[in-house]
Amino acid sequence: MTSSALPSETSGDLAREAAEFRMATFRLARRLRAHRAVDSMSDGQFAVLAALSVHGAHTLGDLADRERVSPPSMNRTVNCLEESGYITRTPDDSDRRKVNIDLTDSGRSVVEETVRRRDLWLESALSTLDDAQRETLAHAAAIMQEVATR
Repeated sequence: MTSSALPSETSGDLAREAAEFRMATFRLARRLRAHRAVDSMSDGQFAVLAALSVHGAHTLGDLADRERVSPPSMNRTVNCLEESGYITRTPDDSDRRKVNIDLTDSGRSVVEETVRRRDLWLESALSTLDDAQRETLAHAAAIMQEVATR
């Protein structure tokens, strides 16, 4: 048998690898989510703050679309964040029917501190790896970004 005639991986092998990758990704994400600035804040609430931090002010509908939740569900999340002083609602300058939701300084601080804590934990975890393992993870991160955009 020539090298071009080698059998490819079976679909069972690919399914097993996909499942292992999914589980490892979820476990890492769970560990990262545990490091937050406000322990009582839900993952969904933090996701809204992070989206506002990265993408700027949004309407309620835009936030709901971005986070893939219903507008009533997003309204509950936004109400809670507003009551906690993390976001503000302001009428849109060009269309008074629209209300823009944006971070307060307190909300921005929560995002920055949470990101700092998560980065610190991950840096500590990566420091226990050797150079080859860290290089492998750097390549994997690039591949994961590519897969996530498909």
